[in-house]
Amino acid sequence: MTGNLNLPAIRQPNVSQTRFHRSAALTVALAFLSFLSPPPALASPEPVQNLTIAQLLARVYTARGGLARLRALQSQRVTGTISFGNDASGPFFVEFRRPLKMHMELTIQNQTVVRIFDGKEGWANNPFIGKVNPEPMSEEDLKNINEEADFEGPLVDYRKKGNKLELVGKDKVEDKDVWRVQLTTKAGDVRYYLFDATTFLLLKWEGKRQVQGKETPIQSYYRDYREVGGMKFAFAIDSGSSPTDPTQKIINDKIQLNPQVPESQFAKPGTPGEAAPTPAPSR
Repeated sequence: MTGNLNLPAIRQPNVSQTRFHRSAALTVALAFLSFLSPPPALASPEPVQNLTIAQLLARVYTARGGLARLRALQSQRVTGTISFGNDASGPFFVEFRRPLKMHMELTIQNQTVVRIFDGKEGWANNPFIGKVNPEPMSEEDLKNINEEADFEGPLVDYRKKGNKLELVGKDKVEDKDVWRVQLTTKAGDVRYYLFDATTFLLLKWEGKRQVQGKETPIQSYYRDYREVGGMKFAFAIDSGSSPTDPTQKIINDKIQLNPQVPESQFAKPGTPGEAAPTPAPSR
């Protein structure tokens, strides 16, 4: 599902190199947002009552606009702005196309970070640590971007993808009742999806990722849902140790469904320019 359904040593004032590097390493569109502090301890969820995981997923898909619409998506483009506290912000765009292709660019202080995946191979740069030219991704990065490029998300056809789901029970996100779902990926990683018990929209995502050999907790909050092409998307995504102390904030300005994205967008890139990123023309 889109909206996970997941954003990835920079020399700039008042921003730690490690923090920003971790941030730039993840895709900006769908909530894979890094931060340094682990999530706060949570109370044990209430046990499941009268709802199966299949019934919950059916309601989640309906809330998003229907599984048929999601399966009909062949490509997607998201443009917006990402900010890192009060220290830095800049434009981003990310483009997806089946099967598992992704192109992301993020510009901060006239420096452009590029991440591209063609479904098998990936390339990335980071000019803030001297890597101006895109280089082949590591095995760790390829694992991450392979998940990010699946804009259906790991819940759709989860069994075919080798994932396991468990409906843990009722919980709370801020003042709202939610259903907590545990996902165990084929690789054994554990993530949690917390869905509003009334609207069945995703309100929070919790998990961990391996970043530069270290396990990094991730906690993302989804807000400002709007309808695009009959589907619901979160237009604001916050990441941090708590909902009141976000380390990163993403504002999606525009989401396009089934745009024409040329194959060249997913080819091995050259050296990125110094200008702000420009997505492929809309058609």
